[in-house]
Amino acid sequence: MSPEVRTHVNMKPYRQALALPGLRSLLVVAVLARIPLTATGVTLTFHVVFDLGRGYGAAGLVGTAVTVGAAIGGPILGRLVDRRGLRPVLVLTGVAEAIFWSIAPSLSYPLLLPLAFVAGSLALPIFSVVRQSIAALVPEDQRRPAYALDSMSVELSFMIGPALAVALVTAISAQTTMYLVGGGIVAAGIALWVVNPPIREATAEPSGPPQPVRRREWLTPRLLAVLALSAAATLVLGGTDVAVVAVLRASGEVGWTGAVLAIWAVASLAGGFAYGAVHRSFSPLALTAALALCTIPVGLGGAHWWLLSLALIPAGALCAPTIAAGSDAVSRLVPAQVRGEAMGLHGSAVTVGIAIGAPLAGAVIDASSPLWGFVVTGALGALVTLVVLPIELRRRRKAATAGSPVEADLTPAAH
Repeated sequence: MSPEVRTHVNMKPYRQALALPGLRSLLVVAVLARIPLTATGVTLTFHVVFDLGRGYGAAGLVGTAVTVGAAIGGPILGRLVDRRGLRPVLVLTGVAEAIFWSIAPSLSYPLLLPLAFVAGSLALPIFSVVRQSIAALVPEDQRRPAYALDSMSVELSFMIGPALAVALVTAISAQTTMYLVGGGIVAAGIALWVVNPPIREATAEPSGPPQPVRRREWLTPRLLAVLALSAAATLVLGGTDVAVVAVLRASGEVGWTGAVLAIWAVASLAGGFAYGAVHRSFSPLALTAALALCTIPVGLGGAHWWLLSLALIPAGALCAPTIAAGSDAVSRLVPAQVRGEAMGLHGSAVTVGIAIGAPLAGAVIDASSPLWGFVVTGALGALVTLVVLPIELRRRRKAATAGSPVEADLTPAAH
């Protein structure tokens, strides 16, 4: 097969997905809108340390307040989107973001901490709304490349946002950067309001009064399993982030941290592209297990930065596919009427995973050595997949007994 034919075959799923009305503009807005959101953590950290004269522990508490608020508020905002529509929620969260970022630079630390929690709970729901809209715009058989593109756009945002915030803080000041970040978030909300992507398929719009869907009808063990796998995946990623810095610091090569993390991110982009281009569907269970197992031995390559980079490539290549597979599975497991709340729960699971993984790796590293940061978080992620496995095996046995086809939600299947 010639290179031209191979390229055509690999690109075909993406061309078909991007040809769908509304998807291209949604993804462009998504990547631009997420950049200021990914810059909030480092910006708040610099403000607390430089402007308020507090330590990194105090800065970490502010980050935790935002994270906990987002984990609680995500499903609530998603439910509001389901019931009231997207634009009213964008107005609510946009106003909240504007108020917080306009006053936050002048707040004292005792006031900043509780307001950071409130701001987190009313944060602009870009991540969950984009994933909900993809499910509305894209037929089920084309969602894998669409969610792969979304996952790659998240990687790009995290590559650009924090680095841009650091550059702005260095060149201007942390306080000014806070105003710019806040302005960027509000602009993102306005852009999403203008685009106003659909939140349900046209065929799913009710002809009469919407029929309520009880939570126990869709919050099933299978969905909880996907949420647990998503949390496990980001726990591993959060732990890896901290462990990389610790390994390089211990080997005296901390100056190469940016290069190593960039290689990790590029591997994730490549993996996400491959995941969307192949004609086989891979399960969140298999991908999370592979991600966890590939992370455990990464620390063995820590003698030099380039060895660590090479060791990170297999796990890095699994990052974007794992997150994309989780989003795809959630979109298939719930009715369209409650997809906003379900995607909010998925976002909370992702957030909680990162919030646990980073400090867990840090505590393990402080108590032992950087190598064990990879080992413990990877092993914990693998343990979650073992806990989830019986749920899926039990479902498959029931489906086989009933003689019904088994859907590929958690286990691999070819399309």
